[in-house]
Amino acid sequence: MLHHVELYVSNLARSEQFWGWMLEQLGYERYQSWELGFSYRHGKSYLVFVQAELRYMDQPYHRKRVGLNHLAFHAMSREQVDELTIALQERDVTILYAQDHPFAGGVEHYAVYFEDPDRIKVELVAPGE
Repeated sequence: MLHHVELYVSNLARSEQFWGWMLEQLGYERYQSWELGFSYRHGKSYLVFVQAELRYMDQPYHRKRVGLNHLAFHAMSREQVDELTIALQERDVTILYAQDHPFAGGVEHYAVYFEDPDRIKVELVAPGE
């Protein structure tokens, strides 16, 4: 069981707006909040977001470098994937691999891929058939 994941972000307010909305759509609840961070939890696992220090922001995040490639979340259904896809588009969030959506991960893999404000790739996966 995963205990928690901590992500450093370039703009805490922007990340809080993005992640707060998205995680609440997936059933997460606000867990902690302090001047330089916040967290959301689902069950016993939680995600922490912390404002990166200016001295460490000289190199932006890129998922192809060593480290985290992406975060993938369970959706409750294909309908939830579709609804969240529309909501993301309405929020001007770019859908990755749009030409192959919702089967960019293969014909048996129904998902939406997108990026957070720091370009961290996020995936929402529907349950298998």
